[in-house]
Amino acid sequence: MRQQRAPGPSTALLDVVIPVHNEEIDLAPCVRRLHAYLDESFPYPFRITIADNASVDGTLAVARELVETLPGVGVLHLDRKGRGLALRTAWSGSDAPVLAYMDVDLSTDLAALLPLVAPLISGHSDLAVGTRLGRGSRVVRGAKREIISRSYNLLLRGTLAARFSDAQCGFKAIRRDVAERLLPLVRDTGWFFDTELLVLAQRAGLRIHEVPVDWIDDPDSRVDIIATALADLRGIWRLATGALSLTEVRAQLGRAPLAAPAGPVPAGLPRQLLRFAAVGLASTLAYVTLYALLRTGIGAQPANLLALLVTAVANTAANRRLTFGISGRRHVARHHLQGLVVFAVGVGLTSSALALLPHLVAHPPRSVELFVLVGANLVATVVRFLLLRIWLFHRRATGEGG
Repeated sequence: MRQQRAPGPSTALLDVVIPVHNEEIDLAPCVRRLHAYLDESFPYPFRITIADNASVDGTLAVARELVETLPGVGVLHLDRKGRGLALRTAWSGSDAPVLAYMDVDLSTDLAALLPLVAPLISGHSDLAVGTRLGRGSRVVRGAKREIISRSYNLLLRGTLAARFSDAQCGFKAIRRDVAERLLPLVRDTGWFFDTELLVLAQRAGLRIHEVPVDWIDDPDSRVDIIATALADLRGIWRLATGALSLTEVRAQLGRAPLAAPAGPVPAGLPRQLLRFAAVGLASTLAYVTLYALLRTGIGAQPANLLALLVTAVANTAANRRLTFGISGRRHVARHHLQGLVVFAVGVGLTSSALALLPHLVAHPPRSVELFVLVGANLVATVVRFLLLRIWLFHRRATGEGG
């Protein structure tokens, strides 16, 4: 690792890190644009740190030229590749009270920078993230990336109970005292670094501030989507199944511990999955039995609808109490109405399976019908759990149970 500090006094309040890998063409115009904006519009002393992680083109030479020509610009060179590694190294070596980073393409409107860091400067928040998925955000990008981004953040909400809306926007900031305690706990050195940092911060009870941003997609993005997606899934699995005590971090940072769950069921994902599976198994057995009884007198589609409707009401009530620990009658009507919407998803999946079956098997026997319906119900069960956890019962941790 080689580092060339920015010239001048080290009194910067904000250190903006730009991680780069083989960006010799875009680096200079982007850094000059950022420097001009900060110099003209940002009311606090700043520093720009170019974190070059293992570039093999002329990126490092361009960065060193920028250091010589622009005051307050420094460069850090790492011999190993990894955006997370570059950020952790740059942030760990900075003396600025507030640390930020943004992608070299400057896809995010720079007018959001001051709203991003202001709550950290004041001490109100611990981390701040730009969001492309919040109200007030304006985004220009293709449908493919839009779907991938929304699906990923929906997955985070369903598996890790994430309360932040956009984990991957390359526009984030953190207080240095918070970074000193959180960074040693972050294991990922690649693209999952952001997500892991935010999940750990949330689990530690830290305050995460979100800023809606204007964002224009870079058509020249070089991210390997498949490799990144696989790495993200491995990271999600590690965080969902691993145990990590953050009590000491909460105590050191002065935030009050999170309130204990009101009900007998812990808020953790593994326990919820086990209880949801038990409720789902009982519901499936009841559904199959009821369908078989109704099928002796009526057609397949009406029998499926009635069997699902009866078991859906019981399923919502059981998951409300047993899986998510919500007791009492508060919001019970709303929960059941929302449960019927979730039930409609199951109807759509199973009805579609029944409608498709005759086109695949001529005159299918009842045993094949049941087999296909059980398979469709398994898919519907996964969707149901995500919807229940994200939509219906996401307020449980704030004391809705009673």
